[in-house]
Amino acid sequence: MNDLRVLDAHAALVDVGSEQMFVSIAGGSPEVFGTVTSQLHALRDWLLTHEVRSVAMEATGVYWLPLYAVLEAAGLEVLMVNGRQMRNLPGRKTDMQDCQWGATLHAHGLLHAGFVPPAHIRRLQDYLRLRADHITSAAAHVQHMQKALERMNVKLHHVISSLTGTSGLAVVRAILRGERNPEQLLALCDTQIQRAKAQRVKESLRGTWAEEHLFALRQALASWEHYQNQIAECDRQIEALLPASADDHTPPNTAVHPRPRKRAGPNAPEIPQLREILTQMCGGQDLTRLPAHTEYSVLQIVSEVGTDLTKWATEKHFTAWTGLAPGSHQSGKRKGSVKRQRNRAGRMFCVMARALARSKDIALGGFYRRMAARRGGLIANIALARKLAVLFWRVMVKGTDYVEHGLAQYEAKVLQTKQRALRRLARQLGQQLVPSPVPT
Repeated sequence: MNDLRVLDAHAALVDVGSEQMFVSIAGGSPEVFGTVTSQLHALRDWLLTHEVRSVAMEATGVYWLPLYAVLEAAGLEVLMVNGRQMRNLPGRKTDMQDCQWGATLHAHGLLHAGFVPPAHIRRLQDYLRLRADHITSAAAHVQHMQKALERMNVKLHHVISSLTGTSGLAVVRAILRGERNPEQLLALCDTQIQRAKAQRVKESLRGTWAEEHLFALRQALASWEHYQNQIAECDRQIEALLPASADDHTPPNTAVHPRPRKRAGPNAPEIPQLREILTQMCGGQDLTRLPAHTEYSVLQIVSEVGTDLTKWATEKHFTAWTGLAPGSHQSGKRKGSVKRQRNRAGRMFCVMARALARSKDIALGGFYRRMAARRGGLIANIALARKLAVLFWRVMVKGTDYVEHGLAQYEAKVLQTKQRALRRLARQLGQQLVPSPVPT
């Protein structure tokens, strides 16, 4: 290490903990600070006193976030590094020695910064992640409602598509008010349900009505409604934040290409003109034109990666960061792949890819089915998710217009590829292909 040139003699590293912060400058003797706000300010002042310009730290849970905000506001360059880059030799694992070793590596320029979105994107990210937690909690109480109905031998959730839809909630609330007549409960359902499933609904609504299970149903419904109110409050906060999230260089009146509105999912936020706002945030690029990209999914991805995707030099860098591309491992003549852990953005692309599995006229759906037949559904899902991530990067960075050529053109291209491979194999074997006559 002594033979390496020191690139920054004032580079510092902070070993972040829940109760203590260990700080070293260029591998020097560490200083220890607490984690309360006054101690974080003292740490910042100590770094500024020693003319530190660049600080590295490892993302440890959520403990790094308050310190990151303090150092960022002070104008310091803060690098979030992967802990694998700072592994010390065996037998030397203490917070003090980790801090000095990491600071030495940083002074020699051997640490590489990870991606941290800007402050306004992080605020949007916090609201959306909190909203996702509320959705998960609400789903648990839907299961509690179903369990209570099962205990009363009421099979309504087996007959209708959603217990939390308009018809399902109307019936559940009527049951809790004391209504027991199946005819009256059926009248609360949608006309399509009354026309297509009348007899099944009435049979499913003949239960035992035990008091303890009605009590459980009432509490589950109240908890679900509570989380729906929490989700609605998150939507209002997100709506207030979105206009401030647009960059200053974004065109104020960006034209949105006319196209049919994609059907919003049951958990999509209720934000007026969300598509237009997202188009403005993304520099005039309407990402909802891409396959499987809805307003909600684009909003979630933007909250994870921001609107400036030039942070990743190429599309390969971006897909590797999301965990959708395998890593490489070479030792001598042996080469292998290393499985990367998919982050939140990568998992979102995987969820979006599943929406294309049964598409009828989209080329990417044909790619998924062809890949699934060869390698299985899991590999096909990741491969298609990587294609969606590449499309996202290309549109955001290069402004590439997506053109859907359709399933027929994709299958024709696959057929041409198979024919070329067959002719090449015939030449290698010294055979001649004789096409069969097309039946009239």
